[in-house]
Amino acid sequence: MPPQTSPHRPNLTRLTARLRSRRQAIAERPRIYAAMVLLTLALATALAWPFLHAHLQAIAVLDLVANKPVPAPLRVLVTEPVRAEELTLPLPSGPVRARMYTPVGKADPPTLIVLHGMHYLGMDEPRMIAFASAMASCGLRVLTPELPGIKDYRLGTSTIATIGDSALWLDHQYGNRPVGVMGLSFSGGLALLAAAAPHYRPAFKFVVTVGSQDEMAHVVDFYRTGQDPRPTGGEESLTPHEYGPLVIEYEHLDDFAPAADRAALSSVLRAHLYEDRPAERAALARLTPAQAAEAKQLMDTSSPATRSKLAAVELKHIQEMAGVSPHGHLAELTTPVYLLHGEADNIIPSAETQWMEAEMPSETLKASLISPVLSHLDMDGKAPGPLDQWRLVHFFALVLHAAESR
Repeated sequence: MPPQTSPHRPNLTRLTARLRSRRQAIAERPRIYAAMVLLTLALATALAWPFLHAHLQAIAVLDLVANKPVPAPLRVLVTEPVRAEELTLPLPSGPVRARMYTPVGKADPPTLIVLHGMHYLGMDEPRMIAFASAMASCGLRVLTPELPGIKDYRLGTSTIATIGDSALWLDHQYGNRPVGVMGLSFSGGLALLAAAAPHYRPAFKFVVTVGSQDEMAHVVDFYRTGQDPRPTGGEESLTPHEYGPLVIEYEHLDDFAPAADRAALSSVLRAHLYEDRPAERAALARLTPAQAAEAKQLMDTSSPATRSKLAAVELKHIQEMAGVSPHGHLAELTTPVYLLHGEADNIIPSAETQWMEAEMPSETLKASLISPVLSHLDMDGKAPGPLDQWRLVHFFALVLHAAESR
């Protein structure tokens, strides 16, 4: 008799086939998962590389500016050969001397304007040259226009026009593309005012301020009292650097000295601010005894008499100070902004950046950092930790990424 087939045999065959198929799928799954992981990592690396690249460049740039050796693996990121070219910008506000730093190996590089702070060397100040060169070596075209008023320690609204016109010129010069603008010290606050002006706004891609003022009346009051109120309450207390009140004295000398003595005293203050010691000694030697006493009082920026005159200047020139203060103009600002300030800044206290941050719309403010790595514009903060260093690197990486993006 033929063998009988079990009624359960078809079901058993199907089950065996199903188990075999599942075992094959399980065996193949690690390879599939591995491929998926590798693909995900590749995509993540491609997406993250611009940010990683910007962070590595930021480390190299900060090392260059601080006169530190750049780690060997990072040198390749800041090695674009740079050509520096002297220019005269034909601006509506008047011709302005400038310098363009161009990476010669990069076609059509992104553009950035860097504005010097109050310093008699202006765009020729060594830190400015080092920073502009370092940024250009990353592949950016960097313009450093001379700001005549700021260079001569005078803070006026005419500089706002120079900044705005420079941005428009660079925008039109290279394909009608908005440009990033970085302002150091007082020029940062003026750059914000230029970006807020309807005529100039389209030329601004973003603004970076470094150690800048929000309200000049607050700053002048700080020179007198050593205190600057914070928007969250309380006050920032520091001993003001003599530089700040001396700038106010030089700019408003008619409020500090009799008319007959102003020319002689101006020569002393100017030589002191310009760090020309021989000229300062010569100017002091020409003073009468009465003028020498006045000069001694002016140079003592902590004296009650000088502080009393600073208070009078603050009241007398309150409207002029408002004209060079971003305060009250930031709520409607649409240009992206990056704010940086040194924690121990005793020329423009960091509370000023806190005020700007408090007024600015959250969608406009892209980053804000008060860093113990910095004082005013120098990287000489006292004992910053690794996390502080990283935060500064991250801030500059955000700026570099914004500058390089189209």
